[in-house]
Amino acid sequence: MNASWKTALWASIGLGLATVSTGQEETLLPRVFVLATGGTIASQYDPDTGALAPALSGEEIVQAVPGLSGVARVSVEQIANVGSRDMTPEIWRTLSSRANELLASDEVSGVVVTHGTDTLEETAYFLDLTVTTDKPVVVVGAQRAPTFFDTDGPRNLLDAVRVAVSEEAVGMGTLVVMNGQINAAREVTKTNTPDVETFKALDFGALGVADVEAVRFYRAPLRRQTIPLGESDRLPRVEIVSQYAGSDGRLIQRSIDQPMIRREYRSITTAR
Repeated sequence: MNASWKTALWASIGLGLATVSTGQEETLLPRVFVLATGGTIASQYDPDTGALAPALSGEEIVQAVPGLSGVARVSVEQIANVGSRDMTPEIWRTLSSRANELLASDEVSGVVVTHGTDTLEETAYFLDLTVTTDKPVVVVGAQRAPTFFDTDGPRNLLDAVRVAVSEEAVGMGTLVVMNGQINAAREVTKTNTPDVETFKALDFGALGVADVEAVRFYRAPLRRQTIPLGESDRLPRVEIVSQYAGSDGRLIQRSIDQPMIRREYRSITTAR
């Protein structure tokens, strides 16, 4: 494949190629950082537990994506390697801080976060609130692990990087890219446990698509809010208690009776 043919190919499918040089010169492509946190996209079957468990590094899942090197210059940092049920606000803060730091550089076009799907929407919304740049942040995962014959991880990750280098993604806030669909972090939710088409914005629909030809946006999230988060800023603890017919409030009362919750409640009411 000669250089001119390669240039035409990438340009025709709209992958955000910056410049492809000829001869012995290096290909100049946008720089994207992948911040890896684990999840199904990085999982393998563990015979001891009979379940999937995060086992692959961010470098390993990036290396398994054919064609990625033709889209962007990708660097990888391992932030965590946990299942999404073990995601914590402390990891959120690390992700947000690192994303803000990386995106402040003129050399970086976007950040992609690999994540488990069960709490992916929560992490994505936190990043949407606390990442202060207009550059794209894309959160991506997989419904089927790398050990499955029909794993969706490589395609999803390729699409996420394609979106991260798209000029149309600038100013869109944090995005979730799965199954070729682009959704706004503040609107998206997981709707099905096993299906690959699980992340949907139920009220307003997807922002766009990452199809085989190009990354295409059809609308923009206008009602966004950004809250800069300082290192000394504390995240208050908030318990979520489900209510149902016949509930007598005892779970709420027991939560309030916990010393930690009482301290949080007193500090909030005093601040008011």
